[in-house]
Amino acid sequence: MSGVARNFDDRPEKNSEVAALHEEIRKLRKINAALMDRVERSNDMAGSAFSMFETAISLEAMVRERTSALEDALGKLAQANADLGAAHESADAARMRLRDAIDSINEGFILFDAEDRLVLFNEAYLGFWPEMAGRIREGMTFDEMAHIAVEYERPIGSLAAPDRWVSDRLARHGVAEGGHVQALADGRWVQINELRTSEGGIVGIYTDITEVKSEDARNRARELAERNLILQATLDNLSEGVCVFAPDGRLSAWNDALQRLLELPEGWSQTIATHQALIFWCRTKLGIDDGGCLEWREYAEGTSRVQQLCQAGDRHIEIRSTAMERGGQVIGFADVTDMLLAQESLRDTAEALERHVSERTSQLIAVNRQLEEEVAERRQIESELLEAKTAAEKANLSKTSFLAAASHDLLQPLNAARLFVAALGDRRLALPTRALVNQTSTALDSVEDLLEALLEISRLDAGAINPEIANFRIDKLLDTLLAEFRPMAQSGGLQLSVAADPVWVKSDIRLLRRILQNFISNAIRYTQKGTVSARVEVKEENVLISVQDSGCGIPEDKQALVFEEFRRLDTRQSGKGLGLAIVKRASDMLGHAVTLRSTPGKGSTFSIVVPIGQEIADSEDLQEISGRDRSMRGLSILVVDNERAIQIGMRTLLNGWGCSVVSADGVSEAIARYKEGEKPDIILVDYHLKGDETGDQAVEDLNRYFGGTIPAIMISADRSEKLKAKMEAQDIPLLNKPVKPAQLRALLRTMLH
Repeated sequence: MSGVARNFDDRPEKNSEVAALHEEIRKLRKINAALMDRVERSNDMAGSAFSMFETAISLEAMVRERTSALEDALGKLAQANADLGAAHESADAARMRLRDAIDSINEGFILFDAEDRLVLFNEAYLGFWPEMAGRIREGMTFDEMAHIAVEYERPIGSLAAPDRWVSDRLARHGVAEGGHVQALADGRWVQINELRTSEGGIVGIYTDITEVKSEDARNRARELAERNLILQATLDNLSEGVCVFAPDGRLSAWNDALQRLLELPEGWSQTIATHQALIFWCRTKLGIDDGGCLEWREYAEGTSRVQQLCQAGDRHIEIRSTAMERGGQVIGFADVTDMLLAQESLRDTAEALERHVSERTSQLIAVNRQLEEEVAERRQIESELLEAKTAAEKANLSKTSFLAAASHDLLQPLNAARLFVAALGDRRLALPTRALVNQTSTALDSVEDLLEALLEISRLDAGAINPEIANFRIDKLLDTLLAEFRPMAQSGGLQLSVAADPVWVKSDIRLLRRILQNFISNAIRYTQKGTVSARVEVKEENVLISVQDSGCGIPEDKQALVFEEFRRLDTRQSGKGLGLAIVKRASDMLGHAVTLRSTPGKGSTFSIVVPIGQEIADSEDLQEISGRDRSMRGLSILVVDNERAIQIGMRTLLNGWGCSVVSADGVSEAIARYKEGEKPDIILVDYHLKGDETGDQAVEDLNRYFGGTIPAIMISADRSEKLKAKMEAQDIPLLNKPVKPAQLRALLRTMLH
């Protein structure tokens, strides 16, 4: 039973054209009738024959014209009727094709219009409702169809509550936003998908999914069977006996261990198939006093599980009974006889162990008491040692601080004395006087060397020197030392040589230079004749630098002592015994190993191991570049120092070089010494001035006053790395006290250049 409620291929433009033609024909007919009536009336009027003739001609022309227009209108009407017929045929063909297409699909198809009335459906749809097929017709509302479905009891959901099913179905149909599944009374399952059309109607697709549902049910049954097998396998692998009773009290599952534990006969599941039968067996046959643990109980929160240890003859059985939430009961039996015997044995063993532990504890208490006395004695010794160590460290720090302070304070007058001696040396003096001046200069050099060594040791001990590791060529460093010590070696009749290839090392050039200086100076000092040689060997990742001499040598038992302070094995030689002490501290700071090989009467070899370095393309030459000689006569120099003796000594020295000198103890006095428009060429300034004034502040204030940047040289007895870095950052050269005149003169020439 299928049909269509309307023509889907009607053409409104054709209908309007036919209506216009009918209207035109009606007008022509009306005009023709009017003309004919006029002719008839004109016959009754009086007139001449000629007038009637003219009227007849005029009417004929008008009739011919109207007749032609009527024929054209009739032709157009015929064409329009032909087009309309073709359109109806096309619409019928399209409607038949649509009908055939809908009937060819396997799913049920149904269409409702915007008023929810049935428009179209196919035979597959009727297959879902065979009892209703004779009552379904086009134009019915969906509400009427839902009530017919309830009447014939086709959906399963309508059997219990028909009205509720109709209400739910109408609500789903009204939303029409997807699919849902319904079960039919004949066991089939149908999936219904409903969607809105563009005209406001609803189209529904009904798909039979009974096979899918059946397959799903089979899969679930298979999964449930597999789970039951797994559960049974799990039960069979348990060491304790387990049995499960259904809500009606009948036995539903058990394992093999249950028969062994309860001594059940073969085929017992047929005779002991209920909960009551199992209780009877346990209490009468086995004599188990379960204390009510085996009784049937309903599930209740907090009381669903009970446990009881029972005795059955010479055995001990633990019973655990659990009521299940959905009904039924699970009972487990475990033979704990061996476990209880083991526990008893463990208790006996524990008691024996406790007795042994008590005895051993008494012994340990005595031993601990003895150990505590020994520990207290050791702590007393450690406390005394710690106090001694602290006192030694304080003494060492006190010594270091004293040496640093004393060296700093001594450098001030020593600087003035050196300046005065240098000024005397530049003058014309008698030979005896010049000899005294030279001896004084030598004595001052010795004092200066001693103070510098003491100050360097104190700085190393205090950790005031931070190594600056860099890559440089060791052969160039040794060449500078060769030029420095060659006059000293020649004056002693020794041959000094250096054998070094261009090898790069990685170390602190200043500290390494100091170490090698001490090696070479000691070798020259303690060698009466022969040679002193320095050589370099590359060994894998390190460079071995050695200084060998042909001197008297050092006995093996004395070799460790030479690195201590003020140790001189040959007291006839000059020296303070501090050089190798400085070597030991500096090498430890750098992490460079120092070795000594010596044979009495054959000489000694001092060596140091330095890591090999990386080559740098634009390295700085280690040789000092001296500036071009230039007379300093007429050079204006401002000397700022709070010590008057140093001012006088510096003025005497610089005046001897032809310089014009102005001295002051601070910035205020320096500004007062210059007239407006005057300014010095170079400023020599002490770092520590009066009060809290420092040399760099003085230079900054003087530059601000004179209106420019005047070259300055900083002079200080402070040899700390902090001051050195500060002066390097401000690009101000730093000279350490006591100032060596030759060093000052060279620096002045360089600055002038």
